Amino acid sequence: MKRETVNVLILAGSREGKQDPLAKQAHVSHKAILPILGRPMIHYVVQALSQISQVDKIAVIIENKSIVKDILPEYIHYLPAALGPSDSVIEAIKELGTPLLVTTADNPLLKPEWADFFLKEAERAQCDVAVGVALKEQIEADVPDTKRTYINLADGSFSGCNLFLFRTPQAIQVARLWQKLEQHRKKPIKMGCLLGYPIILRYLLKCLTRNALKKRIYKLTKAKTHFIFMPWGQAAVDVDKPEDLILVNKLIQD
Repeated sequence: MKRETVNVLILAGSREGKQDPLAKQAHVSHKAILPILGRPMIHYVVQALSQISQVDKIAVIIENKSIVKDILPEYIHYLPAALGPSDSVIEAIKELGTPLLVTTADNPLLKPEWADFFLKEAERAQCDVAVGVALKEQIEADVPDTKRTYINLADGSFSGCNLFLFRTPQAIQVARLWQKLEQHRKKPIKMGCLLGYPIILRYLLKCLTRNALKKRIYKLTKAKTHFIFMPWGQAAVDVDKPEDLILVNKLIQD
């Protein structure tokens, strides 16, 4: 069966226009161009995605394309950064359509086989939105030196892998829900109103399951969400902290 053709979006902007602490420490304007073994971090992401046969366009969202234009291939498309990641994704879906694979510039460990696995599993699931995650056990076995933030559900703890597929037009509704949550990320009560207090309570009591979460997202968006568990713990390692940068340099060098 012929595989789906996808466009790709790489989020490379700065949240609310603020300089990232790691970028500031390295004396560069954006984390996307943070050097890893002498190469800008975003270069590794573009290189990996360029090797996937079903990828058509690769677009980068950043405040000013001149920041990365001279270090990336000529075929890269550029979109202006919106107020936040969710706003940027919504605008990108309007511009590039679906399926749209979304990742971030601070995901330099990304390998073509990881993204290919993710896309295959999403297509097999026939979902509207796919989210790449790795189980805590997998991460601790593969990358014992890393500390990740985990979502603890009744049927397992996992961390995100910065891989999202907005596979169908209905997927934009999930991006709009994300947008609302992002707008209220510092207001737990409003976030609770959006998600529904039973979901929040079940999460706090550690009895919320993946299926219950997916059902709630479907009720709010009419979009079928699917979690894709990556068999590589390294897929959950991005560059958020100084220790992440040290680890990523080591893993790429090895």
